[in-house]
Amino acid sequence: MFEGVSLGTVVWEVTGQHNVANALAALAAARHVGVVPSMGIAGLSAFKNVKRRMEKVAEVRGITIYADFAPHPTAIAPTLDGLRKRIGDAPLIAIIEPRSNSMKLGAHRDGLPDSVVDADQVIWYAPANLGWDLAGTAALCTGPSIVSDSLEGIIERVKSQAQPGTHVVIMSNGGFGGLHGKLAEALQ
Repeated sequence: MFEGVSLGTVVWEVTGQHNVANALAALAAARHVGVVPSMGIAGLSAFKNVKRRMEKVAEVRGITIYADFAPHPTAIAPTLDGLRKRIGDAPLIAIIEPRSNSMKLGAHRDGLPDSVVDADQVIWYAPANLGWDLAGTAALCTGPSIVSDSLEGIIERVKSQAQPGTHVVIMSNGGFGGLHGKLAEALQ
């Protein structure tokens, strides 16, 4: 919309209000330098998101697996909110590895419970070197939330819970031990 007039509709796979704000800023900047709105809208509609930003990495037996680079609660919350808005009431499992330096230090632990309210259940990965009480933080979540110290435990939990129509978001700013591929293989 510009001055009350609809200029078009962007159709894309990107989720989250933060991405909508970025897209609107890009359209405004493009218009400012002379790009006609229809070209900007077409460009955004053709946009393919970057790797590990809510990247759909697999769909196995109707279970969709996404990879997301989520270094802290302020990245986790809008990502889960955006997916929830896209999938409606479908089951949503968030698997989170607190891997960034600030997460390992516990700098964001107080914000974690509120960041996952859009997930139906959360599986937290507790690496050996974490240094703070992840189980205590997980206990503050409003929905089902467990802590696992192994990828195998995470995979078994998802296998026992996921059904066709379930969306699984694996959130980490690292490779997470290849969990994406291991989970997809285990769900075959």
